[in-house]
Amino acid sequence: MERLVESILQRVTALPEGAPVSAKMLLHLGTRPAIDQSLSRLARRGRLLRAGRGVYVSPVVTRFGSSAPLAERLIEELSAQRGETIVPSPATSANALGLTTQVPVRAVYLTSGRTRKLTLGKQVIELQHAPSWQLTFAKEPAGEIVRALAWAGPERVDEVLKEIERKVPKGDLKKVNQHISLFPGWLATALSRSASYA
Repeated sequence: MERLVESILQRVTALPEGAPVSAKMLLHLGTRPAIDQSLSRLARRGRLLRAGRGVYVSPVVTRFGSSAPLAERLIEELSAQRGETIVPSPATSANALGLTTQVPVRAVYLTSGRTRKLTLGKQVIELQHAPSWQLTFAKEPAGEIVRALAWAGPERVDEVLKEIERKVPKGDLKKVNQHISLFPGWLATALSRSASYA
């Protein structure tokens, strides 16, 4: 069993910071029950952090001790590994565009995968399944615009759209408008009313 624990540890420490590990990824090393047991043992010893059900990450070790990896790194690696689209929440996008000074207290991301929570030390990361239109232009500036407009909602979309027009390059807004058919009626209507694309 100790040999399996060491093999798992070798494999895990070779991964990039924040890369999640699951038993499925390690089946070439042993049986599923033995791997589950070894992962639990490593978590109890503090050599791995349990980030969620069946998901583990390596702590970041520095001369000051060990700590959880950054949430952004875990999200990046999770997205790459599982082929999920994961983007910041609408409130985070609104804050990034300077539409609100409120910094979201919780780490919330939208995902094409299932809704779930991950834990990194004391930090809880929420992954919320989102409609595909909110995941459009995932990591592009146009995607921030779409999510900021989702944050505004039908009630404030016109007002927020005017503010966005003053803050972002016209090309980004044009890109959003070119895909107007992807969005719900209230957003498509607001975008088509906007004078920015003339």
